[in-house]
Amino acid sequence: MDFQLKTLTVAQAAAEKSDVLIVLVGSAPITSKDPLSVLAASARKAGDLPDKAGKLLGLYRPEDVVAGRVVLAAIGDGKPASVRTGVVAAVNAAKAQAPKRVTLAFAQPADGAAVAAAVTAAADASYVYTTTKSKAEPRSIRQLTVGVADAGAVSAAFDEARATVRGIELAKEWGNRPANHATPTLLGEAAKELAKLPNVKCEVLGPKEVEKLGMGSFAAVAQGSAQPLRFIVLRYHGAPRSQAPVVLVGKGITFDTGGVSLKPAAEMDEMKFDMCGAASVLGTFRALGDIQPAINVVGLIPSCENMNDGRAVKPGDVVTSMSGQTIEVLNTDAEGRLILCDALTYAKRFEPAAVIDIATLTGACVIALGGVRSGLFASDDTLAAALEAAGEASQDRCWRMPLDDDYAEGLKSNFADVANIAGRAGGAITAAKFLQRFTSDFAWAHLDIAGTAWKSGAAKGSTGRPVGLLVSYLMGRAGSADAAGKADGAKAKSGKKAGKAAAAPAGKTRTEK
Repeated sequence: MDFQLKTLTVAQAAAEKSDVLIVLVGSAPITSKDPLSVLAASARKAGDLPDKAGKLLGLYRPEDVVAGRVVLAAIGDGKPASVRTGVVAAVNAAKAQAPKRVTLAFAQPADGAAVAAAVTAAADASYVYTTTKSKAEPRSIRQLTVGVADAGAVSAAFDEARATVRGIELAKEWGNRPANHATPTLLGEAAKELAKLPNVKCEVLGPKEVEKLGMGSFAAVAQGSAQPLRFIVLRYHGAPRSQAPVVLVGKGITFDTGGVSLKPAAEMDEMKFDMCGAASVLGTFRALGDIQPAINVVGLIPSCENMNDGRAVKPGDVVTSMSGQTIEVLNTDAEGRLILCDALTYAKRFEPAAVIDIATLTGACVIALGGVRSGLFASDDTLAAALEAAGEASQDRCWRMPLDDDYAEGLKSNFADVANIAGRAGGAITAAKFLQRFTSDFAWAHLDIAGTAWKSGAAKGSTGRPVGLLVSYLMGRAGSADAAGKADGAKAKSGKKAGKAAAAPAGKTRTEK
């Protein structure tokens, strides 16, 4: 979908050539006197358009409007969450008529956050998966024009949102693909495609390289599948190489049967979504390639299938991780942590500023937080606070969970350094405690996206989360680094001036002598 940003009043938006005009009406007073604004104000006053976000009023061929259909959409207080609710409702209503061109105009002033919310919401509501359908019906909307009072004031937020949408939709694409169309090899090829973007490089390692690295835990999960594993290393260089990178680690189990600890048959098809952590890393790099922020980022994706054959790892087997720690595999369905631990150890070589792993890790996190917020675990308070803030800013929220050492008691083993599971109680936390054992050398956070990465039922499909959160976090970090750099530059410049000022009298004194 092509997004455009224009400076448009409601009256000007009414003159735009489009199939549907969506006017976002907030609870603030409408002061414009054009016919459509007056109509919106009257509808709100009469109670036909309540202030509650998501309420709609449809109009057919109103006078002085080029678009054949107009949707007045309430956005309540005009905050990003309310804008998202209003836009999703309006686009869902509008797409029933299969419009090709849509204009979306704010009836009141909108800031960058509101515009970004409108862009991501419109894309989300209109997204359609088509790759493996013989008679695909893609999204009808080809162009969406966003009209605001001052386009220049929100252009940066708009551009970032547009790039984020591309990343989210790449994550959705790979998350939605059936497992036979999203093997570890194909995931590696998708990563190589990203290397065509500016400042992005990719390396894909196979079984021999992984064995040489000593990733025995990762290799053990893959050994029951006919599909060869892949270890994907992505690099984005947007800052001097002296700047420590942020490392993103995405769980890439392209299909999870549970292994010998076989899952129930019901809804097992949804285990194609077990690589959504990996998909979110791909999507984040897609966005970085467009935005080109001043930051360095590394993406690590351990990818394989968790399948059954005569070679598959068994409950009770002991494997040796890249870190040298031995692991007793009590449950082969707790495989995500087995591949992530080796990737976390590999991350150490980059001397990272921070490491964030993203994984559809535990059903326990779904029970705890449902599908609203991702679970956040962190060993560093500053990193946790930054991720929480990024989640709020992007409407891709997370919730911090505890990491008390007491939770690790259940991971003790009589036959290895650690077991891969504890009891059922606190399952999301004990999984995080397992991963934490491999992160002592850097600031680390873990996002458990088992409840947020996809939807079930009639709306079954990948959500593309948490690409929005990750991009927002990285952009915030890049902005902070840029501001610090400018401040250091100003200090250095000021120091030089002071030095020259101090040197002048001294030079003069020497001349006088």
